[in-house]
Amino acid sequence: MNIRVAIVEDDEQVRENLARLVGEAKGFECAATFASGEQALEALPRRAFDVVLMDINLPGISGVECVRQLKTVAPTTQVVMLTVYDDSDRIFQALQMGAAGYLLKRSTAAEILHAIEDVHRGGAPMSSYIARKVVQSFRRQGPSDMPAENLSKRETDVLEYVSRGYTNKEIADALGLSAETVRGYLKTIYSKLHVRSRTEAAMKFRR
Repeated sequence: MNIRVAIVEDDEQVRENLARLVGEAKGFECAATFASGEQALEALPRRAFDVVLMDINLPGISGVECVRQLKTVAPTTQVVMLTVYDDSDRIFQALQMGAAGYLLKRSTAAEILHAIEDVHRGGAPMSSYIARKVVQSFRRQGPSDMPAENLSKRETDVLEYVSRGYTNKEIADALGLSAETVRGYLKTIYSKLHVRSRTEAAMKFRR
């Protein structure tokens, strides 16, 4: 089954280039494109997408705010932020709002497609610098006295691996589960912890 991708990008040429790249790649489908966050929020919650590529610097509603609202109404949709440069503060904000990772717009075609596949499998594509910021945030917050009081033992095990940066496949291998089962656990964890992403879940676990 193809990975259904939506693109939210105000630059027409960039949007068309991304749509062509995704649409022509085997195993991918460019299911929709949007020129603004407002258009995306109007249409995305009503349709099924696997991964959304979202410009972080949208006109009107920002990409950061767009991902926050989108994850509220469509929590299982995975969002990868697109940025021209390593704007660490805004990228980190987007991760906190529910984004799964980010890509620089100068990334090669192979890197973009790999990132889409990675996030679809449960990964979190980001630079080592941004990953360190996420880890440092966990450490500053310290361990929680009640990290997951409503979670089962298995859900807590899954969340522990998430907080250590494991992908769904790596968690599945470590716990002797299928990747689909891990995704099911994560959906339940998100619901119980009232979060929208792996980053949020890990932060709440470490808080």
